[in-house]
Amino acid sequence: MPRAVLLPHAPSSVTSARRHLCTDLRACNLDATKVNDAALVLSELLSNALRHAAPLPEPFPPGSVQVSWEVGRDAGGAGSGWLEISVRDGGAETLPRIARPSLSALGGRGLGIVQHIAAKWGTEVDDRVTTVWAVLEVVVGGEAAGPVEPQAFAAVSGRSPAAGA
Repeated sequence: MPRAVLLPHAPSSVTSARRHLCTDLRACNLDATKVNDAALVLSELLSNALRHAAPLPEPFPPGSVQVSWEVGRDAGGAGSGWLEISVRDGGAETLPRIARPSLSALGGRGLGIVQHIAAKWGTEVDDRVTTVWAVLEVVVGGEAAGPVEPQAFAAVSGRSPAAGA
């Protein structure tokens, strides 16, 4: 169930992205707590892209960012699986990194939250596009996601769903 959504490079896109993600994850019978965790991770990654990065370059539509997610089932694991969430943008002068804000700071905690929730997260830069991604461990209920071998995940994403942050 890979899903990619192009959205305007605007704050209102966070709500739209969360709505699409939560609808898809509920259809995969994911636990409500994991759906909420995933929505928080997506919100943090997308908010950072909207605040700090440029919109995607051509051939993407002008003024857009892309969010995507995919749920997969681990081979041999009774319901164990993974959820990858990613946000693509036109990049910024610096790469995303975990900040150490003061207690009174109003921001700067987003990637720390992502690191706490996700099994693994990272950044990839390809030409003029930056992708920030996170992988969450999930229990996949029902048959909606279908079996996915870990090797297939690595081949598609270049990342191992079982690796730590």
